[in-house]
Amino acid sequence: MGQLADAQGIAFVETTEPPPHYHGHRDRLRARFLSAPDSLQDYELLELLLFTALPRRDTKPLAKALIARFGSFGEVISASPEALMDTDGVKDVTAAMLKAVQVAAQRLLQTKVKDMPVISSWNDLIAYCTAQMAYNPIEQFRVIYLDRKNRLIADEAQAEGTVDHTPVYPREVVKRALELNASALIICHNHPSGDPKPSRADIDMTRKVKDAAAAVSITLHDHVIVSRGGHTSFKSQGLL
Repeated sequence: MGQLADAQGIAFVETTEPPPHYHGHRDRLRARFLSAPDSLQDYELLELLLFTALPRRDTKPLAKALIARFGSFGEVISASPEALMDTDGVKDVTAAMLKAVQVAAQRLLQTKVKDMPVISSWNDLIAYCTAQMAYNPIEQFRVIYLDRKNRLIADEAQAEGTVDHTPVYPREVVKRALELNASALIICHNHPSGDPKPSRADIDMTRKVKDAAAAVSITLHDHVIVSRGGHTSFKSQGLL
């Protein structure tokens, strides 16, 4: 450290403090990500994102704290802004950045199923439904409306319920299908418990939707349950 003077002769102190220890770590983590994106653990990927929102802070402790609280990268970005900001060190800027990542992922997956037959891009559809609903803390019921060539017309949330129940009205599902001139449907809902196994109520509701749709020549292709623990297809399980 030394003393210098500016053009007006005013003295000031020149500091030669080393950069924060995390600067080199950030460079190494970015290099690892660019060379092998899949090599990063959940907390490291989260840490990389937090660099942008928190440029002057060591983000590793916060990344690990978020993973410890919510369980995984997917559950962190799917948490509500309020829950995120309830974590020490997370302000509105950080919460907004994390939620933007979730929305970006959902839109990317929606693009993959938007302009091609959904039946032939089944894995993309499951990935999309999982991103949309699997981490929701309450049940949500969605309907995917398809045209004659099984291309996506609309994907709409029909109802939200509690942690273990969503009211579904088959007549409303069919009414909306007729309004959209849909020829087929795929219904989907989530199980916040993490277990995608269908309940008796799920099976009975599916049968009612199928019968109501069939009455007006609309096909119910499948009912998919998604959760953090995976997914279940009624069709593949012989339940439809």
